[in-house]
Amino acid sequence: MTAVITATNLSKWYGNVLGLNDVSLEIERGITGLLGPNGAGKSTFMKLITGQLKSNIGTVAIRGRKVWNNPALFAGIGFCPEHDVFYEDVTGFEFITGLLRFYGYSASDIKERAARALDIVELTKDKDRLIRGYSRGMRQRVKFAQAIAHDPEIVILDEPLSGLDPLGKRKLIKLIKDFKSEGRTVLVSSHVLPEIEALTSRIVLLHQGKILAQGDIPYIRELIEAHPHMISVRSSDPRALAARFVGDPAIQKMTFGADGRTLVVETHSRDAFFGRLIGAVLEGGVEVEEISSPDDNLQAVFEYLVGK
Repeated sequence: MTAVITATNLSKWYGNVLGLNDVSLEIERGITGLLGPNGAGKSTFMKLITGQLKSNIGTVAIRGRKVWNNPALFAGIGFCPEHDVFYEDVTGFEFITGLLRFYGYSASDIKERAARALDIVELTKDKDRLIRGYSRGMRQRVKFAQAIAHDPEIVILDEPLSGLDPLGKRKLIKLIKDFKSEGRTVLVSSHVLPEIEALTSRIVLLHQGKILAQGDIPYIRELIEAHPHMISVRSSDPRALAARFVGDPAIQKMTFGADGRTLVVETHSRDAFFGRLIGAVLEGGVEVEEISSPDDNLQAVFEYLVGK
């Protein structure tokens, strides 16, 4: 498949801080997930693609045409930034229509496009409320609406699921997948692996401005599965729970949390541990209140991969 976006030896620095370091990457039509911890260079890369930043070294092109200082390309790009930048005293509808005026649409077309974009993100009933009164989830959705209101071929989404509740995430994931079925090119960033897994099997891992790995889900999972998983279990009696796992070959290490109610387990066999945990709960005597995994955040995984 022909690349839509091509980055060649792309580097960007801010004074003495290196934002992106010699990145070469081809992004094809469909959905590509860009993963990395905070400070990995995801936002810098996206701003270079959208022409907001100029690279110090290297180039980024869309279908062979260089992006920097090429406004003819911008009408075909939709960008949803990670951070909010709003005029707080305008309504959601006024915000979208104001941005659409830059594209030269007629007044009637502007209103129609704004209404459609807000309807897609289910903000129609709140379109006349001031943005300063929007919840975090609503602000995220109106940012998404402005990114798609002009019907772009390329959609760049920087942490679009941040701040959304589980239902809101599911709805937005469906919308992003619909773009793929329409033949668009979508680049979406996150630091949470399950979010990207729900969207695409095509992943690029970015760390300290460099590509650490890229490939499909099985390949990335193979890298990550070698990482010892940390699982936190909050229970009524963490010491009694830990006693159930003494000598268990699936467990490398167990520690207790500072709250006195949490058992932190390190294991290379997460499935085996969960199977035994269910058994321990069914046997009775210990009530499990909450299970969480720091590995849902990729920081620990990246630290492991970088240290290999």
